[in-house]
Amino acid sequence: MKKRLLILGGTGDAAELAVRASQIAEIEVVSSLAGRTQQPFTPKTGTVRIGGFGGAAGLAGFLLDRPIDLLIDATHPFAAQISANAAVAAAECKVPYLMLVRPAWERVEGDRWIEVASHSEAAKALLGQSQRVFLTIGRQELAAFAGLDAIWFLMRAIDPPALNTPIPNGKLLLARGPFSLEEERQLLLEYQIDTIVSKNSGGGATYAKIVAARELGIPLVMVQRPPIPDVEQVADVEGAIAWLVKQLSGL
Repeated sequence: MKKRLLILGGTGDAAELAVRASQIAEIEVVSSLAGRTQQPFTPKTGTVRIGGFGGAAGLAGFLLDRPIDLLIDATHPFAAQISANAAVAAAECKVPYLMLVRPAWERVEGDRWIEVASHSEAAKALLGQSQRVFLTIGRQELAAFAGLDAIWFLMRAIDPPALNTPIPNGKLLLARGPFSLEEERQLLLEYQIDTIVSKNSGGGATYAKIVAARELGIPLVMVQRPPIPDVEQVADVEGAIAWLVKQLSGL
C-alpha cells in the first residue's frame, strides 16, 4: 500500500519535489498551495489542493483525516506561519516531518548590504539616504513603505496588490523570475535606482539583482529570514528525496 506524502508548496523546489517523489513507486503525492498568487508553481503530477488549512488545528485534522503518512514543508523561506503550524501539527499527529529550506544568500566582497530584521526596519533604513528605490519584496509588504512620500519606488511583484492596499509612490512592475544579469543591470540603470530592498529568499531565480547591485555599487537593504521551527531540514530536492527513501525503509 502506498504512503501518502503531503508537500506544502508554492515554490519551484516544491513542484520539482512533487515530480521526483511521484516517481517513487511507494509514494502517493498530495501538494498543497496557499493560493496567494494567481499563477503559482503548480506541480505537474499528483493531487493538488489550493487554500489554507485553518491554522495548526486544521492542518492536524487534514493529516489525520486524509490520512497523511509523511509531511514535507517546501514553502517560501518567509512563509513563517505555515511552517510553524506544520511543525505543531506534525508533532501532534506523530507524522514524520521535514523542511526543505534553500540556503540564504551570503554577503560576498563588494556587496553593500544593510541587514534588517523586518520590512518596517527596511523602510526606516531608507530615510535620508535613498531617492529611487527598487522594492523586490513581493506585493504583501508594500504597505510598510507607503508613508515614504519623498522616495520614488519601482515595485516588482508577481501579482498586483489587493484592492485598497496602501502602496508607495512609484511604478508597479509585474514579472516573475528567473531574471538574467543583463535584465537586472538594465533595469537598475533605466530607472536610476540608488537602493534595492530585498528579502533574503535565497535560490538562483532572483540572485542576478544582487550581482547587478554589486557591480554597480548600489546599496541593498536585506530583510533577514524569520525564525523557523527546530526540525529536521535539508537544503535541496536531492536531500528531500534521500529523506523519503530513508523514511520508507523504516516504515
